[in-house]
Amino acid sequence: MQKLRILAAALAASISAFPSVALAHKEQVIDVPGSADFLAVDGDSVWATNIGKVERWARQGKLAEVAMSRPCGAMAIHAGSLWVADCKESALVRIDIQKSQKVVTIATGIANPKGELNVVAGAGAIWVASDQKGVVSRIDPATNKVVAKIKVSAGTHYLTFGYDAVWAVSSESKTIQRIDPATNAVVKTTALGKEPGFLTAGVGAVWVQEQGDGTVARIDPVTVEVTGRVKVGEVLKYGDIDTGAGLVWLRTTEAQTFVAIDPVNLTVVSRLGKAEGSGALRYSVSGLWTSAHDVKTITWWPEPVLALGM
Repeated sequence: MQKLRILAAALAASISAFPSVALAHKEQVIDVPGSADFLAVDGDSVWATNIGKVERWARQGKLAEVAMSRPCGAMAIHAGSLWVADCKESALVRIDIQKSQKVVTIATGIANPKGELNVVAGAGAIWVASDQKGVVSRIDPATNKVVAKIKVSAGTHYLTFGYDAVWAVSSESKTIQRIDPATNAVVKTTALGKEPGFLTAGVGAVWVQEQGDGTVARIDPVTVEVTGRVKVGEVLKYGDIDTGAGLVWLRTTEAQTFVAIDPVNLTVVSRLGKAEGSGALRYSVSGLWTSAHDVKTITWWPEPVLALGM
């Protein structure tokens, strides 16, 4: 965050002397036919789910695509591979990111066939919510086999990994669950607000969208208790969330494209972009990627633009 503040001050000084500098750092909108949605950062590029395929995009254009039946949900990159849920095949697909080829399809089951779910990597494993009744499956990337099935609350679809744990949210039971990878078991469950959904771990906490309340909840990773909330809007439908540069980044569907949240003061410090419907968001060291499948675009927001928005 300090880096962004320093950059913002320096850039503001530059703009006062050279107005053309602002134009050089404007966000870049990339037209993407179809319905590009969930994102996974791969160096200077980003993978996106689309209709019948996943695609790799850079600022220069499309780099690769791999056909799938119906890719869905947030993806993970681990062990040289992109791990993607396939909602039609009810399976997890492993793709070699160098060759842009399928490696294997693993019959895991998919908890939410509508596609609102996460595949995550952590503790040397891949994790996916694999049964609506309440199961998270652990896959060993060395063998491409399911090595454990963890019992969780019914309706658990959303996962993240951080602070040595898998975090699982059930919108049905309105809870967050901490899974210990050492025991493959839930060790703590905490109540959440209305319609909890996507979540992320970073900047000192676990952060959960409470979509029905228009809030983001901050969870202490040790006590697994809610330590505060940020009111962002009336609702947080169909957005996404990530952390980076000392901030929480939240993809929104009303009034703007995304917001930046101060994790300490629990305030919205910036609102950027115009409202452009549903989509995803991922932070990278050089900036931020957002998708907007309703208007068929992916946008790269360079760090100077993020600084200007603060």
